[in-house]
Amino acid sequence: MAGVTNVAFRTLCREQEQQRTGSVSGLYVCEMITARALVERNEKTLHMMEFAPDESPRSVQLYTTEPEYTYRAARMIAEEGLADHIDMNFGCPVPKVTRRGGGSALPYKRRLFADVVGAAVRGVADAGRDRGPDAVPVTVKFRVGIDDEHHTHLDAGRIAADQGAAAVTCHGRTAAQRYSGDADWDEISRLVEHMAGTGVPVLGNGDIFKASDAAAMMDRTGCDGVVVGRGCLGRPWLFAELSAHLRGEPVPAEPTLGEVCRIIMRHAGLLADYSGEKYASRDIRKHMAWYLRGFPAGGEIRRQLGQINSLADLRGVLDPMWDSDALAADADGARGRQGAPGKVALPDGWLDDPEEDGVGVAETGEDAGAANSGG
Repeated sequence: MAGVTNVAFRTLCREQEQQRTGSVSGLYVCEMITARALVERNEKTLHMMEFAPDESPRSVQLYTTEPEYTYRAARMIAEEGLADHIDMNFGCPVPKVTRRGGGSALPYKRRLFADVVGAAVRGVADAGRDRGPDAVPVTVKFRVGIDDEHHTHLDAGRIAADQGAAAVTCHGRTAAQRYSGDADWDEISRLVEHMAGTGVPVLGNGDIFKASDAAAMMDRTGCDGVVVGRGCLGRPWLFAELSAHLRGEPVPAEPTLGEVCRIIMRHAGLLADYSGEKYASRDIRKHMAWYLRGFPAGGEIRRQLGQINSLADLRGVLDPMWDSDALAADADGARGRQGAPGKVALPDGWLDDPEEDGVGVAETGEDAGAANSGG
């Protein structure tokens, strides 16, 4: 969830869970970080990896295509105590990522995939001899495959387990589907069956939009837990609803429009603390359509919210709705990008042989930034 799950949004999600349920049980993962950019100590990358003082566990999402930089980044994270958990992202279907052989393209190259995952596990182990090799667990996220003719999730799950991954996550779509249609939870079920006996937990991802969806996915697929992406866009309180439902407790009520306005202001304030008011005023704009989905906000207010330049501007535009007790219609529907399925952009000859070493375009020292989004 590049451009979304920075320290400000993660803090807001944890606050909402604490306020609505009395505890925090979710694991909140940072934006996608490029391994080489981290190793080269790119200033933007290090800023993206900031965590709140009370954030625990600290979870970093790593994008990588090269074993060497994977090893160095994982070892750096463990040695310097930069995070408590590494989640390797092989789920991104965005063309600027897959045409480099990264994201959801990479698991097709079985040997390269094994080398990259193994490099991360070795990097952590080599750094953590004093604390034990599991001090910073490595987990792996991937999709069902590239398209319907090239499924990779069963092999990817077993390979990740063989290389020492602590858990795997499967998004129930192919890269060709992007975020269109419905996630195929039956493919998650197949992975659960395929991973039986490995001792490695399987998490499910895709179409978790309301409190009951997590339990429904776990009941239907047998997976051990769920990973949430687009469902939390404009709904940082979703995790409170999910955790309450899974514990069999009353699900917190959906917030009113007035409550959402106050959450928006809190979000903007946290963004200002993270990167300054100018950044916050610009960045919060993209969240407005998500936050106000289904609410009777009106076109003029929405237009003004897309043009704010200060927190004072934001407060002024929200003022007419500040005490509204209106509830959103269709609050728990699909969110974020959906689009249409399409051909996956890949390096030349990528599909010729899944067993040969994959050689995509080398990573750069700049972070992948907004290339990625979650499902």
